[in-house]
Amino acid sequence: MNSRFRTSVREGNRFVLLGEGHDFFSRMLVAIDGSQRYILAEFYLVESGQVMDRFIAALTRAATRGVRVCALFDAVGARGLGEADRAQLRTGHVDLVFYNAAGWWALPRLFLRDHRKLLIVDGTVGFTGGTGLADMFSPNAQPDSYWLDCVVEIAGPVLDDWHMLFARSWKRSAHRELDVLPRASPAVRPGELGRVVATMGLGTNELEHSIINRVRTANTRVWIATAYFWPSSRLRRALRGAARRGVDVRLQLAGPHTDAPAARGAGRLFYARLLSSGVVIYEYQPRFLHTKLVLCDDWVSMGSSNLDRWGVLWNLDANQEIDSAAFARQAETMFTQTFAASVTLRQASDVVHHWSVPFWRLIARAILAWSARAVSRLRR
Repeated sequence: MNSRFRTSVREGNRFVLLGEGHDFFSRMLVAIDGSQRYILAEFYLVESGQVMDRFIAALTRAATRGVRVCALFDAVGARGLGEADRAQLRTGHVDLVFYNAAGWWALPRLFLRDHRKLLIVDGTVGFTGGTGLADMFSPNAQPDSYWLDCVVEIAGPVLDDWHMLFARSWKRSAHRELDVLPRASPAVRPGELGRVVATMGLGTNELEHSIINRVRTANTRVWIATAYFWPSSRLRRALRGAARRGVDVRLQLAGPHTDAPAARGAGRLFYARLLSSGVVIYEYQPRFLHTKLVLCDDWVSMGSSNLDRWGVLWNLDANQEIDSAAFARQAETMFTQTFAASVTLRQASDVVHHWSVPFWRLIARAILAWSARAVSRLRR
């Protein structure tokens, strides 16, 4: 179940960073409307609403044209997708499959979730990031409270690896092979280096290993944005070590707006040691920061992973790694904008803990201990 997914660095790609919901949703819909052969969509969070109405219309239009449309949604993440919308997709000839619809009788397996966010169109363009197909990511649908996130638009040979990763998840969920052959994605000239890194759940952590290695070898900067700050001890040590040797280490984290206040409170207990080592922490203020973005020197990793311990144990995640000074400048601009809208913490005395935080930390440790035992049993 937790077999590795290994890829190599590929040359000749093009990456574009899309930083607002009206940008990345519009680009996705344009790609769908221009499709000719196939569409592969894999998303965790899917909910009925304005955004999903637009995607249902676009996907069914494509299917009507004879495009093969395969949609793989997580059974828990898509529980907000209404029955009428599910029926509309199916009657519109969209092949709709749900990942891991296990019942209460298989409780540990219920926590295994497909947390990835991926759209591939014709093998010529793809998208990945932290977004779901839901109104909460749309400035148009929720102008005062939308979640801040970003997506990378992809062209080039790395799309072959994304296709292969989707095919593995599809076979596991649909219990049949994906009947869409990958189209060999032509190299882009001049192109950028990229690699797809994925975790398969049940404690596989190639993605975190890759980022930790980059943090340990960074020369100038390590900037990380994540929505749920629950890092492993190895990652925390790497961040402290980088800061002590003079690297500019910054964490862009969620502020008072979050969908998981207990997790935020528990995560803040890690702040003191990081701050004392020279790490600077920013807490985003205007809205919920749902971004998942890592910038080490001129290397970027972005996708579905929050780099949290729960995700390592239970989630299927995947990130696009990009080694490009030009793309790093795009990421730097996005970070700079969020830093400017954040409260900055530079020393331990800047952190004020709510009285309930130690209690939630004990709960979090108990959950992790149970999860580790459950994962160990499932891996046997």
